Amino acid sequence: MDQEQRERRAQLLIDDELLNEAFGVLKEDLMNRWSNSGSTDLEARESIWLAMRLLDRIRGHITSIVETGQMNKILDKQHPYI
Repeated sequence: MDQEQRERRAQLLIDDELLNEAFGVLKEDLMNRWSNSGSTDLEARESIWLAMRLLDRIRGHITSIVETGQMNKILDKQHPYI
């Protein structure tokens, strides 16, 4: 898969309502689990925190594919010989 295909597929994922709903539901569930966990339940809290960070990293990775493609197009227009 070339870079343009990756960018298009990543944009489709970003725009996908079902995927966005899934991310939102998971994040809300994790927040509820965290807020209802006991202050001494460090293992559960750490696990929830890691899961939340993972969701953010997945979304960030998909977004970065699109943004990198957009920046490359701008650079190609501004500096076509570089």
